[in-house]
Amino acid sequence: MPRGVVAAMANALSPSARSAMESSRPHLFGLLAGLFLAAGIAFAALVVAGAWTKIAESQVINVTGSARKNVRSDLVIWRASFSTEAPTLLEAQQKLKADLAKVERFFAAKNIREVALHPVRIRDITGKGEDDGETVPRRVGYRLSQPVVLHSEDVLQLPRLSGESTELLEQGVVFISESMEFIYTKANEAKVEMMAEATKDALARAEQIAGQGGRKIKELRQARMGVIQINPIFGTATSWEGNNDTTSLEKTITSTVTATFSLH
Repeated sequence: MPRGVVAAMANALSPSARSAMESSRPHLFGLLAGLFLAAGIAFAALVVAGAWTKIAESQVINVTGSARKNVRSDLVIWRASFSTEAPTLLEAQQKLKADLAKVERFFAAKNIREVALHPVRIRDITGKGEDDGETVPRRVGYRLSQPVVLHSEDVLQLPRLSGESTELLEQGVVFISESMEFIYTKANEAKVEMMAEATKDALARAEQIAGQGGRKIKELRQARMGVIQINPIFGTATSWEGNNDTTSLEKTITSTVTATFSLH
């Protein structure tokens, strides 16, 4: 309280009250000073506590580790088809049946016993005709296509047969090799193994970074795995959804782990 205000209040009091107040004035100032000191200490404690909390929360390091593994596909899927054409649907069906027998004999001779036949596709063959002196499209025949799908764990056998399928062309079968898919079926098992390898890589990177600052790694706080990238051998392409190459026999699998470590 300002001294001028205290003095004015004292002058308005009786002599005896004035005397009592003057005797208690040192105690009043001491009490106020104590309160201000206590408040200051409490505020300082809050500031220091907040600062230490912030420092403690910042004692971590975030790094990304990676792992790469070259693998060979363990499953191949071969998609092909053969087709026939004829003026009538019955003739086209009979020719397709004859060609199917040739295809089955070809695969049996190559020790392929399981051939998946998908539903036959039927298309009209159109030509041009005249109607009342005008040229109009008209059906002149039918084209029947028989899709064939083969699976094999022998990843070299089917690609070799694809090249040998020209034997069917020599027999009059219009056989077309459409696609060859190479798949690595153990990607899920590899994911667990590669997460461990990527985490080790993250730890090594964290230790190197921390060592530059005179710190040491204390423990792993958190690890989050990124998407698996399966590319042709030595490929490095990435995508948010994860690549899953099916065009190459030999592949490279890449995984990443984002890890958080606490520091000493």
